Amino acid sequence: MRQILQDLGQGETILADVPCPDVCAGHLLIRSAASLVSAGTERMLVEFGKAGFIEKARQQPDKVKQVLQKIKTDGLFTTLEAVKSKLAKPIPLGYSNAGVVLAVGAGVEGFAVGDRVVSNGPHAEVVLVPKNLCAKIPDSVSYESAAFCVVASIGLQGVRLVKPELGETMVVTGLGLIGLLTVQILRAHGCSVIGLDFDEGKLELARAFGAETVNLAKGEDPLAAAMALTEGRGVDGVVITAATKSNEPVHQAALMCRKRGRIVLVGVTGLELSRADFYEKELSFQVSCSYGAGRYDPEYEDKGHDYPYGLVRWTEQRNFEAVLAMLASGSIQIEKLISHHFDFDDAAKAYSELSGGKGVMGILLSYLQPESDVSVKQATDNALRNRTVVRHSPAAAPVVAGVIGAGNHASRMLIPWFKQAGASLHTVASGGGVSASITANGADFAQATTDSKMMIENNTINTVVIATRHNSHAKFVIESLKAGKHVFVEKPLCLTRDELSEIDAVYQAAQSSSKPVQLMLGYNRRFAPHIVRMKSFLEREREPKSFIMTMNAGAIPADHWTQDPSVGGGRILGEACHFIDLMRFLVGAPVTSVHAVSMGKAAGVSVTEDKATVTLTFEDGSFGTVHYFANGHRSFPKERIEVFCGEKVMQLDNFRALYGFGWPGMKTMRLWGQDKGGAACADAFVQSITGGTPCPIPYEEVLEVAKVTFDAVEQIRTRR
Repeated sequence: MRQILQDLGQGETILADVPCPDVCAGHLLIRSAASLVSAGTERMLVEFGKAGFIEKARQQPDKVKQVLQKIKTDGLFTTLEAVKSKLAKPIPLGYSNAGVVLAVGAGVEGFAVGDRVVSNGPHAEVVLVPKNLCAKIPDSVSYESAAFCVVASIGLQGVRLVKPELGETMVVTGLGLIGLLTVQILRAHGCSVIGLDFDEGKLELARAFGAETVNLAKGEDPLAAAMALTEGRGVDGVVITAATKSNEPVHQAALMCRKRGRIVLVGVTGLELSRADFYEKELSFQVSCSYGAGRYDPEYEDKGHDYPYGLVRWTEQRNFEAVLAMLASGSIQIEKLISHHFDFDDAAKAYSELSGGKGVMGILLSYLQPESDVSVKQATDNALRNRTVVRHSPAAAPVVAGVIGAGNHASRMLIPWFKQAGASLHTVASGGGVSASITANGADFAQATTDSKMMIENNTINTVVIATRHNSHAKFVIESLKAGKHVFVEKPLCLTRDELSEIDAVYQAAQSSSKPVQLMLGYNRRFAPHIVRMKSFLEREREPKSFIMTMNAGAIPADHWTQDPSVGGGRILGEACHFIDLMRFLVGAPVTSVHAVSMGKAAGVSVTEDKATVTLTFEDGSFGTVHYFANGHRSFPKERIEVFCGEKVMQLDNFRALYGFGWPGMKTMRLWGQDKGGAACADAFVQSITGGTPCPIPYEEVLEVAKVTFDAVEQIRTRR
């Protein structure tokens, strides 16, 4: 299928061939009939992509600060590589889509194949959207009208926050697409409306929708107009839908408002507020978040948990339904808002108009419209057949790799490492398809797909690399081992002891077959040049060692997927396992005991798992502590390792500089950038398959580290 992507590095808008997404639990697979180009948001993204590097930096000063901080901790070259990689990955455009349901995921109720629906899906022939971000289209509403629904919901949410009452006077500042929809919504609420803008064409449309207008380009005074319409009392509220860096819209809104008036910001403006503007009138000011309650809440959007109807009346989905009802009743008219209409095949022309054309308002993209049960079935069959995009024939090599997962770590790190190691890159798979397509193009994979099962069963592929979210690791490891593939899986191996037992059973069965396979964990720090040097010195020492490994991990939101025990497993299981394995490697002896504690109160209450200490003892008498802290300062090294042994000390800072104190023949080892051993790890795995040598990380140690990590996590969570 085809989808519109925006290259943020080069500025090109691309109509790309990508694999059709596969329906998954809690989602709807939808064939697009029409989608609306957002003249504001999408123009901003297109113009950002076309801007030079310096202009990009000017537009995002907060990002520049993050880059400078990363240079201090990770080094210049590592940081530049990360920035280039980020800009080189195109992003999907669009978020206001109308189409027909092709497939319904498990756990979805209230929708069926063939339903006409709106969603916040992108500009693509087929989209995959969570159920709470979809709503049924009434029979009397066309696809073209319904395509305005999500954009209109942005305006509706701003109106809900300003709380208009029948007979009140409201101002809408900025009469772009959202502004003109907001005018109509306020009029439907029984409000008098004043529209402000610099464009006479937009002002004319606002008047057609029943608003009084003020032409700012002609120097007309909005305050005078507001006072004239309200008999000197001031307006009841202002909804700002403009996009400008100026503080003037907020200041202007404050002057126009009556005492205790309300101001809601839907657009983007400067926010240097004057206390005097707000103090004397006791004005309220609020920023509206997108299209309703639930936005950016993973529990609502991703997991499909709805808010109780009686407690949260207007969620995103219920706002969609309200807009569709207004479209059906004629309260919202969109015909005058359509400035351009293009077939999806001509999407490039649409974005040319968006960037340079005048009078651009609503740009509609039209797709083939399935109107019958037969055409829906045919579209579904076609979609399922188009889940793989073949680019070219795979190269022959001892290691032919299929990669599941095309996220940031996989595309930036893992895949280049395997390519550098000499693996033939056959197929990359991802659930949505876009990331797989982008990664396939960038790394020259033979195929991109959303069908991981097909990839695993492909007889040409002998090695599977797993880089998905942690809760899917065990499933893909087991499927790959059963298919007789060598497996490289990003840490952790799995999330539960039951999964570990199942993996062990499948692995043992695979080893007893005629073609035994290798199972490798992405514990790359074992292979870092600094660690290799540390290991060479430590192996000469017979007496026990003591280790202090401090991970200044940094805080991440509590609702991030890595913090979810059922998805990411938590940060100890998902990330601190790296350092448990590293200590096991440097000691070279089995772990005999584990003791783990974390900050927090009583068991099950406010336990902060990402602020924890794990102490290990070893069979040879060594011991060490892993400090995993999310409450440190960013300027401190992210990873520091200290080893004390025989009146000597080694210290490694951030995998950039290794210092030795008292070690004969050991010189300071500094690198310009970080090297955590990723490339060497992938190379060792590939060479072991090629040469038929044992796996670089013994399976027994993989199993041991998994069990030790489970022990640590259970102690932290139970406080025992």
